[in-house]
Amino acid sequence: MTPPRLLVVNCNISESITSVIDAAARAAAGPDAEVATIAPSWGVASAEGYLDGQLASVAMLDAVRRYDRPYDAVVLAGFGEPGREAFRELLEVPVVDITDAAVHVALMLAPRFGVVTSLPRAIVQIQDSLHSAGVAANCVGVRAADLPVLKVGTLEIGPESPLVVQSRTLLEQGAEALVLGCAGLAGLDKEVSAHLGVPVIDPVAAGVAMAEALVRLGHRTSKLRTYAAPRAKARPGWDAGSERVLAGL
Repeated sequence: MTPPRLLVVNCNISESITSVIDAAARAAAGPDAEVATIAPSWGVASAEGYLDGQLASVAMLDAVRRYDRPYDAVVLAGFGEPGREAFRELLEVPVVDITDAAVHVALMLAPRFGVVTSLPRAIVQIQDSLHSAGVAANCVGVRAADLPVLKVGTLEIGPESPLVVQSRTLLEQGAEALVLGCAGLAGLDKEVSAHLGVPVIDPVAAGVAMAEALVRLGHRTSKLRTYAAPRAKARPGWDAGSERVLAGL
């Protein structure tokens, strides 16, 4: 088969976060896989809360419908953010949300997991996402390092760093594996794991691995009912440029 072509989409417009995501995605992809990482041309500097999340999801949809190169799967690099269902309606190729991917990888390694994220305001949003993915019962809790998204990449990992301290609390609550609940934390999994001695899941790496596996297995999104293509109707301001995406290119 031809090498899998993976399109990874940052949920915000930050170039620094896009670079972090791209590095993690390329490190996780197979040697013959092709990875392209993009960010919306408009939207939010960082997705922190429900308003940002809704704006980011539409901006991501717009970025993908305007992307003019072929791809075999899409990875949504926004932890706990909305939009995955809309993407699955819009596209026939597999669409992998890094939230879903990371927690399912964690559950292959441990019966209970915890999520450590950036800001406290993201906690309920992430819990809602875990509930809709059907894995909330296996999550012992979501804790926040209380750091803005754009600063998480500069975080130094040590025994008393906020990320490790909050992760240790999750272990005390019963977690046996940990999930990094922010795409900006990509690449820090091994450092955190070294301090705590448990599996720590990089969500971007998990999303890329899952997407690549789905492509290699030959699967595509089911269009039977729930994710059937959007019904033909007027969508002023959106329609131009959508034909390419709906054609599966």
